[in-house]
Amino acid sequence: FQKKVGINFIFKLSGMVENTAKPEIALDWLAKFVKAVTQIEKRNLLQRKLNMKILGIGNAIVDVICKVNEEFLKENNLTKSTMKLVDEKEFKKLLKNIKIEKTLSGGSVANSIVGLSQLGNKVGFIGKVNDDDLGRKYSEGLEKEKVKYHYNLKSEKMATGTCLILITPDSERTMCTFLGVAGNINENDIDEKIVKESQITFLEGYLWDKGDPQKAFNKAISNSSQSAMTLSDLFCVERHKKYFLDLVQNKLNITFANEQEIYALIGAKNFEDVVTFARSIKKLIVITRGENGAVAIKNDQIVECSARKNLKIKDLTGAGDLFAAGF
Repeated sequence: FQKKVGINFIFKLSGMVENTAKPEIALDWLAKFVKAVTQIEKRNLLQRKLNMKILGIGNAIVDVICKVNEEFLKENNLTKSTMKLVDEKEFKKLLKNIKIEKTLSGGSVANSIVGLSQLGNKVGFIGKVNDDDLGRKYSEGLEKEKVKYHYNLKSEKMATGTCLILITPDSERTMCTFLGVAGNINENDIDEKIVKESQITFLEGYLWDKGDPQKAFNKAISNSSQSAMTLSDLFCVERHKKYFLDLVQNKLNITFANEQEIYALIGAKNFEDVVTFARSIKKLIVITRGENGAVAIKNDQIVECSARKNLKIKDLTGAGDLFAAGF
């Protein structure tokens, strides 16, 4: 830089001082020039450091996709379109009498990160698995999708997490999740350097819990340039309402939610209450509304997007995750 610009400038400036200008004027111009160049270089350096578009942090879950009828849900006391946490014994019992359609590397934020990768973005993911067969397949699945997996596989006491995704004839999905080791994420699993090198850190409500996961969340958010989170599920909101509200109001830059989740979080009676809340916290709130489309709110700006009509929907698994990726 000095060879191309700086020295030539100084030579010209010296000539100007000799022939026409006072030395103090020349020095003033030089000081302004150096300050401007320094600011440009700092910005360039920051852009080089933030070399990842989005870093996702979430439950590393192997998705097991099955088709069932409405009776199966009733027989097993499952509420359609929600997520239920189960232990390994219950998971195996549910899986016993149904046919597996396919298995995928999943988890809510992981799905979003894969979507972002498919859209051509440089992305990464942090999530905890065991060094078992499913854990290794999970890692390989992300690598195939060009997602950098920032986690070193190691032997754990618990198995890799799995999610049984039950698809009913109306294309709705009901989930039964055995978290396994995914729910044991802690602050030691969060690499500060990787977080700081990312433009946005994207977290999921499914992952949040008191204790170690909470510490991991706090470490990630405190080291992020910008942080975003999906509220994930009505179950999560009702379970952690106080903490989620604090995150949305005071710590996050962007929040994704559906109508059910945001209504439950703030105790809204109608959508106008949601708009008033979003405006008051001066943060970006993005809300999906099913057949009514989606709305993004920040300060006094409200942007609405209608949903396409007459779509032949086969399966709603990951719909919200890929909406977040697209946004």
